[in-house]
Amino acid sequence: MIGRVGGPLGLAGFVLYDRKRGDPTNRMSEVIIGDGESFEAALRRFNKKIQQAGILAEARRREYYERPAARRKRKEAKRRKR
Repeated sequence: MIGRVGGPLGLAGFVLYDRKRGDPTNRMSEVIIGDGESFEAALRRFNKKIQQAGILAEARRREYYERPAARRKRKEAKRRKR
């Protein structure tokens, strides 16, 4: 999601953000684009930030419904693998 931000000194920029669901502190991953920064550079920083937060992995995991039995089986295999 992209939002526009304005400051008291006329400093305006764009903010890229994504809210992680289920986060009790309700934090968002956000990147504020500076005046001299390109949109592509800010998008790269944003993608890196949401990847570190685990948002992409969670979205991929929740893309399809996983039955509880399959979830237990996957978790058990992960435990055995360690």
